[in-house]
Amino acid sequence: MLDADAAALMATINKKYGPGTVVIASAMPPIPRFTSGSLGLDLILGGGWPGNQWSEIIGSESSGKTTLVHKTIAANQRENPEFSTLWIAAEGYDHDWAKTLGVDTDRVAVVDTNAMEAAYSVMLQAAESRAFDAVILDSYPALVPDAEDEKEMDEYTISAGARVTGKFFRKVGKPTKRSLIGDDKPLLPIVINQWRDKVGAFSPHGTPKTTPGGNAKNYAYYTRLEVSRGEWIDEKRPPKGTARVGQKIKFRTLKNKTTSPEQLASVNFYFADTLRDGHRAGDFDTGAEFATLAVFHDIVSAASNGYIKYGDRSWRSLDKFTASLREDVELSADIAAAVMSTAFGKS
Repeated sequence: MLDADAAALMATINKKYGPGTVVIASAMPPIPRFTSGSLGLDLILGGGWPGNQWSEIIGSESSGKTTLVHKTIAANQRENPEFSTLWIAAEGYDHDWAKTLGVDTDRVAVVDTNAMEAAYSVMLQAAESRAFDAVILDSYPALVPDAEDEKEMDEYTISAGARVTGKFFRKVGKPTKRSLIGDDKPLLPIVINQWRDKVGAFSPHGTPKTTPGGNAKNYAYYTRLEVSRGEWIDEKRPPKGTARVGQKIKFRTLKNKTTSPEQLASVNFYFADTLRDGHRAGDFDTGAEFATLAVFHDIVSAASNGYIKYGDRSWRSLDKFTASLREDVELSADIAAAVMSTAFGKS
């Protein structure tokens, strides 16, 4: 416990600057979490996306960044029937693709603009009002600051966007974090960004990469996640040959202020229907993901003869267990809860 002098100083500061300016650390509520829609990704994030903190998703083109955000929104909509999203569509918004990925687009409000100052103003108002549960920017590189928009093509506007972005994060910090001391509903804010080659830099391991927007923004993010495309998933369809039906999406935490950085995870994503395993376009293969994590965390016992046991149930192989997870919703929920409990001591 703090002594009387410290308590008196806290009271003085809170009276001058407002209640909650200084709080006892042990009295602060835990960071709320939002599922990403992928159990493996939730684990490396520390239990899901951190609420009331800004996160950045980075990757090359067509790596799965926007898909991941749609899957995140869809998963949280399933958990909370009132979950709403404000989507800043600097690159446009494909509502048909969002529906394919499981999003209820009736609960998504879209701001169709690439004007940087306007986008940031709307995002700031959303953070202050808590009118939405999630605020998404897709994506930063598509935003155009006013200083650039007002000039001719041959006029330089170097660092204009970075300066505006740094100012935005300084202004949005307080309203974003206010739930740390109050009872406001938590906010899930995510910014999508893209890798760029670092001009003029050299590394023996290849061309160094950076993200547009300057360095100031990197300090504002609680979590920075890299998304990259892994192997393609092809399905044999005799006698027609093979069809490309999906891809592996890989995740790597570049920065994480709530758990260890540089953690890896992956999930199979299907952008087309399959004939063999019954996957639908827009699906994550949660069955395969849950099965792998159940074995890794010793939720199930794997015998040398290939049998998998969980409670009083058993399967002759990992493939059989995976198939059951894809079909049995209750079994999947039990396995997911057991994995989270083992990793974080909670369900």
